[in-house]
Amino acid sequence: MRIGLGYDVHKFEKGRALILGGIKFDYEFGLLGHSDADVLTHAIMDAILGAINKRDIGVLFPDTDASYKDIYSINLLDKVVGLMEENGYKIGNVDTVVICQMPKINPKAEEIKKLLAKHLKTSVDNVSIKASTSEGLGFAGRMEGIEARAVVLLEEINKE
Repeated sequence: MRIGLGYDVHKFEKGRALILGGIKFDYEFGLLGHSDADVLTHAIMDAILGAINKRDIGVLFPDTDASYKDIYSINLLDKVVGLMEENGYKIGNVDTVVICQMPKINPKAEEIKKLLAKHLKTSVDNVSIKASTSEGLGFAGRMEGIEARAVVLLEEINKE
């Protein structure tokens, strides 16, 4: 087994869609980034890449590459999952937390879990989506952006 830790943060920006875990939220702000700035999916990808010792998404999908401009991060997740499988691993479980004052994550948590589980090629029971405010502290508390953290447990693929 292998364990990986991922973290991502993006600041709010007017005029962009807000995508978290591949799901669009109706909110007045989106997140600023080269891709769709999906902090939750980015944290999961970095956790997987860390577990297989393949650096991070900034190295794999650099913001200097125009082909990744505004890309749907779920498409990048599919590439990371493929790399994980090529290295002989599958998802054991994924545990995440999204930190923001707004929008509220819990109303869409099950929808996010289902989409992520599908792309992670695992059961919905193996994906945990949690949300937390920062009680008004820090940039998330001041509603300047959103951060996400993820931990993954990878298991070796049984090749019998």
